[in-house]
Amino acid sequence: MFVQPDSFTSRLEEHLIQPPTLEQLPSPPTVRQSGLSRLYRTVIVRLKIRAWHLAVRSRGPAKRAFDIVGSLLFMILLSPIFIVTYIAIRLQDGGPAIFTQTRIGKWGKPFKFYKFRSMVMNAEDLKSKLMQYNEMQGVTFKMKNDPRITPIGRIIRKLSIDELPQLWCVLKGDMSLVGPRPPLPNEVALYKNRDHYRLDTIPGITCIWQVNGRNQIQFEDQVRLDVEYIHKRSMKEDVKLLLKTVRAVISARGAS
Repeated sequence: MFVQPDSFTSRLEEHLIQPPTLEQLPSPPTVRQSGLSRLYRTVIVRLKIRAWHLAVRSRGPAKRAFDIVGSLLFMILLSPIFIVTYIAIRLQDGGPAIFTQTRIGKWGKPFKFYKFRSMVMNAEDLKSKLMQYNEMQGVTFKMKNDPRITPIGRIIRKLSIDELPQLWCVLKGDMSLVGPRPPLPNEVALYKNRDHYRLDTIPGITCIWQVNGRNQIQFEDQVRLDVEYIHKRSMKEDVKLLLKTVRAVISARGAS
């Protein structure tokens, strides 16, 4: 039925002027309704917390399975490079092709760390004499034209081939394909409190700062990016970082 404008206006004015009666006001919720509402909210919150716990707990086994399959696949596909590099280093100076070192893993646990040897055999003894030429701020040591690096070492470092033996560390469970780089014990000894946050997860072969500048990024920024990864880590993020690592290796950006 069509309502005349004047009639509509008068009713509106009447409604605005006249306050609603008690009968017209909505009735307050009963005690039973309030209790059911609180129970509903409590159940929803608990279900969300439970789902979050399940997601966090499943992340570890899923990441471990990804690491095992990925490291085995890489070791098989890259086996010719392993063999050629091993022979070239041995022929260069007769020294061992694999360099073994102690690194610090998750929650401060030490483990055996492997690389193809890219330096002269007494490199660790010469390091103390070169500390004055350190180009990094903080606890890490990097020198662009490090005289300890051998000719073959410069090639395998440029192509990141020296890091390939760490796939064995991944297979053993000491490392992951993606995660903060494992530090040396003497570096951890100089850590500030906030620097220890980067030890809250399993270290990796590649990480955020490895694909965004590598050795050009100072230690404080490395810690910040490592903590950022720990907070938002996921399988999707790991795959993205691995793909970025391939591009970084091909371009040799930030390598030394």
